[in-house]
This record gives sequence, structure tokens and C-alpha cells, in this order.
Amino acid sequence: MNYWLMKSEPETYSIDDLERDGTNMWEGCRNYTVRNFMRDKMKVGDLAFFYHSVCDPAGIVGIMSIASKAYADPTQFNPDSEYFDPKSPKDNPRWLAVDVKFEEKFERTVSLTELKANPKLQAMAVVQRGQRLSVMPVTAAEWKEVLKMAKNRLGG
Repeated sequence: MNYWLMKSEPETYSIDDLERDGTNMWEGCRNYTVRNFMRDKMKVGDLAFFYHSVCDPAGIVGIMSIASKAYADPTQFNPDSEYFDPKSPKDNPRWLAVDVKFEEKFERTVSLTELKANPKLQAMAVVQRGQRLSVMPVTAAEWKEVLKMAKNRLGG
């Protein structure tokens, strides 16, 4: 089992949207490292933290599971999509997507500030300065620590 953190701006797609939809395509990733994670490391059944970014407070708001193998992101071929990539060949697509399934919404956001303040999470990718990937791995120890934080109503 692998663990992940996957970011979305809540105004674009939120944990509430995923809860409503049940399962949905996680598309629009246009970074080769993220593409390689999806292609080479993600497995059906892996768990991911749903992270709301570019909001206040930014942070982890719930859990989803990976519901499909990586497949060609159809938005790269759609000229009306903001994720259109005219240079991506249909016979060897450049960009991938996965389906994700809603698992749980936390009662509170575990904020980035809280994550940074926790000494047990100092190596976690999302707290690293300059870390901008929208999908990143999470260790089993980090996963457990964040779950403890999410259950603590007072934070930290």
C-alpha cells in the first residue's frame, strides 16, 4: 500500500464535490514527476489525503482512494479544456489521470501551519520549502501522524 497527498483548489474541485460524486477522474496534472508517480507507483487501493490548496487555511481535509490504474488524461486532447496540450500525441499520450474515490471527510482541516509545526512531519514533502507538486508520496509514519492530528479537535 502506498500513501499520497493530492492537492486541489476547493473552488475548482473540493472534498465536498468528491463526496457528492463518489468517484471522479483526477485530471489536469501537467508535471512529469506527477505523471511518473501515477504511471509507476500508484496502485488501485492506495490511499491519498485530499489537500485543499490556495485557500485559507490550506490543508488536509479528508481521504480518498485510488480507484483506477493511470490512463490517458482526456483533457489533453480537448481544445476547449484549460489542460489542452496540442503537442501530446494520441498514440503515446504525454499526460495521465487516475480515478479517485471518496473515503472520508475530516471534521476539521489539518492546516499546513499545523503540519509544519509537528516535529514528526519535518521531512514530509508538503512542508518542504518550494514544494509545488500537486501529487506527492506520504510515508506510512507520516500518514499515521496526520490521522492522529485529524482526530484531535484542538489541532496540532
